[in-house]
Amino acid sequence: MKIYRMNKLENSSSKTAAFFDVETSEGIIIKGFKLINGSNGLFVSSPDEKGKDGKFYDRVILTKEMKESLEKMAVEEYNKEA
Repeated sequence: MKIYRMNKLENSSSKTAAFFDVETSEGIIIKGFKLINGSNGLFVSSPDEKGKDGKFYDRVILTKEMKESLEKMAVEEYNKEA
């Protein structure tokens, strides 16, 4: 798994620091991940969509280990481009 593309948001008033896409080892590209600037630092938010009940649901489900690995890669990439 690797970061395929990252778009930083400059001077954004929202908590979203960047949008990025992930490429799996099989060559599948998953679009729509977000890097969020939270109270405890940067964290990854999976692509989501709004359900009929008005709640948001993740479209990509990751294991805890995969999410931690992706978060580390995304933060490193974000800081590299800073």
